[in-house]
Amino acid sequence: MNVLVTGGAGFIGSHFVRAMLAGRLPGLEGARVTVLDKLTYAGNFANLGPVAHDKRLDFVPGDVADPALAEVVVRRHDTVVHFAAEADVTSTVVGTTVLLDAALRHGVARFVHISTGSVYGSIPAGAWAERAALSPTSPYAAMKGAADLLVLAAHRTHGLPVLVVRPSPAYGSHQHPENLIPRLVTAVLTGGRAALHGASARDWLHVHDLIRAVALVLADGRAGEVYNVAGSIELAHRDLAALLLEELGATWDSIDIVPAPPGEDARQALDDDKIRHDLGWRPHVEFASGLTSTVGWYRDNPGWWRPLLP
Repeated sequence: MNVLVTGGAGFIGSHFVRAMLAGRLPGLEGARVTVLDKLTYAGNFANLGPVAHDKRLDFVPGDVADPALAEVVVRRHDTVVHFAAEADVTSTVVGTTVLLDAALRHGVARFVHISTGSVYGSIPAGAWAERAALSPTSPYAAMKGAADLLVLAAHRTHGLPVLVVRPSPAYGSHQHPENLIPRLVTAVLTGGRAALHGASARDWLHVHDLIRAVALVLADGRAGEVYNVAGSIELAHRDLAALLLEELGATWDSIDIVPAPPGEDARQALDDDKIRHDLGWRPHVEFASGLTSTVGWYRDNPGWWRPLLP
């Protein structure tokens, strides 16, 4: 199998690539991998350090929205796993369109699009299932929702074998400090301060469980389907912060509770019965141990995250 991974130097994409080349993802043992990454703020070649010299890995610096580059790269692969996305139309919507066009021309056998559960919007109780209508609140979620619809339309119109994965918010090592958990952790470790929207609530998914779900969808998912991947625990941001402060032996002095900004979903929650029933996926990483290991990684790797701080 020849797998093109867009955004493969980012947080989730690099975890996927490292695990694939280490033989930890069932069905992908022995696969050759090409990472296509623009290396903007969220992409870091150092994330691929442990596998950088693997003979099965090629790295192509570039933009998924570049049609000429996509044409050259996609034609050498039978599988595309599309993680690349940023908070702009070019990367998220145009880039997805360019990749889909190239995948159609070259007869790609599987196209897995990594979306987000935020495309459904906020839900006061219960959890969104895959059949729910998209109702994104933020511009980023709206762009991801548009990309989802383009991907699914490529299947309905042209028969491209696409699959969409919509996960809950993920956490783990190698996540940019702009994100909630590393933002709080690095603020405490540097003696700084971090803003927190205390009333918001999320269902947290460890990145190792997410990449395992992506591998299962790639191997055995049904073309044209959407698969939600929920986390192992739902927490209000204030409760999450309390756990992090306890783990770090810190006090609330480093946290500023502020109102949620416009477009912030009050609560996000996903129903993932489909991937559990159809593909046998279950989360393996218990939240307490996952949080401990994540905090430990940031404590031990300041050389990775300090240059990324504003």
